[in-house]
Amino acid sequence: MIRPTRIGVLRETKTPPDRRVAITPQQGLNILKSHPNISIFIQPSDIRCYTDAEYRKAGFFLTEDLRECDILIGVKEVSIPTLIPNKKYLFFSHTAKEQAHNRKLLQEILKRNITLIDYEYLCDKNGKRVVAFGYWAGVVGAYKALRARGMRTDSFDLPPARTCENMAEMYAHLKKVQLRPIKILVTGGGRVATGAMQTINVLNIREVTPHEFLTQNFNEPVVCRLDPEHYVERIDGEAFDLKHFYAHPKLYKSSFKPFTKVTDLLITCHYWDPESPKFMTPEDYKEEDFRISVIADVSCDLNGPIPSTIRTSTIANSFYGYDRFTGEEAIPFVDERNVTVMAVDNLPGELPRESSDDFCRALSQHVFPALLGDTDDEIIEKACITKDGQLTPAFSYLQDYVYKSE
Repeated sequence: MIRPTRIGVLRETKTPPDRRVAITPQQGLNILKSHPNISIFIQPSDIRCYTDAEYRKAGFFLTEDLRECDILIGVKEVSIPTLIPNKKYLFFSHTAKEQAHNRKLLQEILKRNITLIDYEYLCDKNGKRVVAFGYWAGVVGAYKALRARGMRTDSFDLPPARTCENMAEMYAHLKKVQLRPIKILVTGGGRVATGAMQTINVLNIREVTPHEFLTQNFNEPVVCRLDPEHYVERIDGEAFDLKHFYAHPKLYKSSFKPFTKVTDLLITCHYWDPESPKFMTPEDYKEEDFRISVIADVSCDLNGPIPSTIRTSTIANSFYGYDRFTGEEAIPFVDERNVTVMAVDNLPGELPRESSDDFCRALSQHVFPALLGDTDDEIIEKACITKDGQLTPAFSYLQDYVYKSE
């Protein structure tokens, strides 16, 4: 008799702690119903948004020891001391862009012969991601952007999103806000931007075109959303082509600077390729007519397109100041010449139950059939960063990143 596949749900070990989980109690039951040849074990956690008692009530077995499991599933990076050799892991590793802080993690994964499947690269045949928290990052990120604006102008006060039971309660607070005339700019057109626009639309704010945003003044709050064609242009002067931009980002330059002169609140929700042009330079911030007072960098690429994102912030301490003239961090909400920065990199963790449930539903629908051999496993193979102690061909470009000398 073939032993059922054993799946272990990891306790999150990253600091600061993350309350999300990849398999929720109810969705876990749905997975077991659809896949009777698997079993699911839960590692206890006193920070998880779903309590140990809720898992026990649903009938799940809780255990510290997951060494007998075949597949281990988490959300954020797994701490190195807890890695179990020769297992298959699913989590956001944040290594494929050669992130320096996770180089040691990838080295240890290879050393321990771990198969690493990164959620970020689980895509359908059209290259579209099938599981992501991006929508929830946009939902929360826009709320935090508005909260920062209220704190900065002392015109309204919103409670932290983490204190709200769910999105409905968060939006109930937001509906009480009366914005003064303000220009809000959102970059991007995917799930993240969709979530951000949903939050902003709670205030029934008028949406304007990029041309109107740049050329007109308004006596009411307005919002504008930008696609890449509005913030980059080809170096050779040829017409913009989205596919060409994605394929050849080095052949483009930023055309974003005019927006720095008319924007009050910037919410960045775009995907950024390290070879793409940066939106702004530190010198742009120093110009007298630089207008942006709050930047909610939901995309949160360190050393990326937004120079004021000099570090990530945390859910508990979400905001810091950026001195436009020195490029250094400053105390937030003190000097009005500084830019207020929000750069939390785990925003969905402020609505952990809803975002976790949504994430697990997508896993169940799009990933588990392939992971468990019910359908073609191509989706899994493309997301494998490591296998059999080696980088897979698609991620072989990480060779120097992994093995370069200290």
